[in-house]
Amino acid sequence: MTSNHGKVETDVEIKAPATKFHEMLTHRPHHISNVSPNNVQGCDLHEGEWGTVGSVVYWNYFHDGKAKVAKELIEAIDAEKNLITFKVIEGDLLEHYKSFKITIQATPKAHGQGSIVHCTMEYEKHHGDIEDPHTLLQFVVDVSKDLDAHLTSAQA
Repeated sequence: MTSNHGKVETDVEIKAPATKFHEMLTHRPHHISNVSPNNVQGCDLHEGEWGTVGSVVYWNYFHDGKAKVAKELIEAIDAEKNLITFKVIEGDLLEHYKSFKITIQATPKAHGQGSIVHCTMEYEKHHGDIEDPHTLLQFVVDVSKDLDAHLTSAQA
């Protein structure tokens, strides 16, 4: 019997400092639609405060050629590690997955400027015929690159 639990992950190299990337994702996700408008159309706060564990954010995004939504609970934030974990609690992803978590961590490069953004998606599929979310991982890569371009141009 195959397990419907899965995990996909990837790294993205960015030029921006890890702290600035994390700060944008944690405290200013509602600005991401200005920076990556082809991917993210909006991010609204539904409960709590920006950048606090237990808060709920609502994303409008465009993925695989379709407009989609996701309501996510901020499950963990570690400012020292520049890490944030979102747990999907409503939206399009839950049509295919019983559970879905996204963890994004930015780490300063050991040598030179810039950072490595590590994205992990952990999930449980409703059934084995559902594909692993590789296109969603690529979506996070694309948004990360857009954020990086914005953060590095703002420094110039």
